[in-house]
Amino acid sequence: MYLRKYLMWMVAVFCVLPLSAINPQNSKMKELNVKKVSAANIPVESVPALLDKEKVDFQPIKSVNWAEAFPYCPDVEFRIAHTDDAILLHYKVKEGSVAAVAGRDNGPVWEDACVEFFSIPAGDGVYYNIECNCTGTLLIGAGAGRGERRHAPQEVLDKVQRWSSLGREAFEERVGECSWEVALVIPYSAFFLHDITSLDGKAVRANFYKCGDKLQTPHFLSWNPIGLEKPNFHCPEFFGMLNME
Repeated sequence: MYLRKYLMWMVAVFCVLPLSAINPQNSKMKELNVKKVSAANIPVESVPALLDKEKVDFQPIKSVNWAEAFPYCPDVEFRIAHTDDAILLHYKVKEGSVAAVAGRDNGPVWEDACVEFFSIPAGDGVYYNIECNCTGTLLIGAGAGRGERRHAPQEVLDKVQRWSSLGREAFEERVGECSWEVALVIPYSAFFLHDITSLDGKAVRANFYKCGDKLQTPHFLSWNPIGLEKPNFHCPEFFGMLNME
């Protein structure tokens, strides 16, 4: 009898507790409303001006998740919108050094001055990592886990428009404060394991990152906080939420 009353009390408690109290990770989940804009065949270099016109605000990437080992926090912000057939991204960065050693797509761009966008566009657990160094060199991978990645073929990568304020040529590390920007037009075909034709009205789990594994001062920042002991961006359990108009 007492056991039955205890179990009924526990059920009642869990029914009224917010999800964040049951799973503390969810208390840290950020949400962002993503505006839909009209931008048919927009050239990538016009993305910043379009997002200015549409009054799309920048969001900071400033969660220093491993402050004891990697305390450096450069100034990083991004903004995002979507269209009928693409995602528009614009990053601004100010940091103590930059490098763009990876000169080819699907190379180790995370070792350079790098910004990243991870997302689960189909809601099925398969997430995409779209990583871009400061000259617009890309890596796109997909899979259900870190050890199960498939790289996008070059014909998919070629459909992603890129613009960089530093140009498109590779270069060795330049030490000294530098400000740079990149913009991307990511067609839905970049989600190459799926047939996505629209994101209208969808809730998409995602996170945004800034890293530089081999820069003079390595760092690992995220938009939504990550509660792991060591640097790891392949952790969809710590993605935030994008509410697409």
